[in-house]
Amino acid sequence: MATRRTPASEREQLTLFRALPGDMRPRDARDLMAYPFFSLSKQKRTAPIDFAAGSVRVRVEAVPEHGMATIWDADVLIWAASQIVAARDRGLPTSRLMSATPHEILTYTGRGTASDDYRRLRAALDRLQSTTVATSLHQADNRRMHRFSWVNEWRELVLPGGRSGGLELILPDWFYSGVLSDALVLGIDPRYFRLTGGIERWLYRLVRRHGGTQRMGWRFDMRHLYAKSGSRARYTDFALDVRRLAQRQSLPGYRLRVARVGGVEQLFFYREPTCASMTLAP
Repeated sequence: MATRRTPASEREQLTLFRALPGDMRPRDARDLMAYPFFSLSKQKRTAPIDFAAGSVRVRVEAVPEHGMATIWDADVLIWAASQIVAARDRGLPTSRLMSATPHEILTYTGRGTASDDYRRLRAALDRLQSTTVATSLHQADNRRMHRFSWVNEWRELVLPGGRSGGLELILPDWFYSGVLSDALVLGIDPRYFRLTGGIERWLYRLVRRHGGTQRMGWRFDMRHLYAKSGSRARYTDFALDVRRLAQRQSLPGYRLRVARVGGVEQLFFYREPTCASMTLAP
């Protein structure tokens, strides 16, 4: 009698990619910069995000145990994208199965390395794994939805004697395939990791995604910005936060201005004059 072969696990089908040493330019996925995929609050969020514009649909769901992945948790994905692009540009093989030490991820994203920082990284990985996303982006038929989690699975490795051997994580194909495409990745300013506010971080990514290096800049109606943020704050509070950011001018490399045009409040943004002549590579 023939024996039925047990299907190989996803991990067994992938080649391990060990994180590269040294600094490398931060890279972000364009889609993650343009649409509301993350909670903008550090308070646990379980209410889903629903967004629709034209043929694009996004739904993000969380579980009560961990809550929704936050925009700070997304730093892990920026680290992963930066690693994959750097390896690809050097002609090295990449994989969705990645291995690194917590110290490498924490220091790259500007975090501390105390025990609480390691604990917060584990919590971030739990949220990234338990948050589910359904989107029509990159589907041949825009009526179909691709469903995935930001991290398929992750685990800590323990060496003999109980010492940490780092961690491994598996990225979803939707994210990994996008990162491998030059057209779907942008370089971001390393100072992004110093931004502390949720709306502040989200707004930088949106501005970088749409503003680019255009001399004339870009603009959005405040109401449209609010819809794209997925924020649970009241519209009035959200608009107040954006106005304050425009007063502070804290987004690295960009200038902001809020003004009313035809009675509609709009946010204008453009590259700083000192940065306009600099080439901001993808």
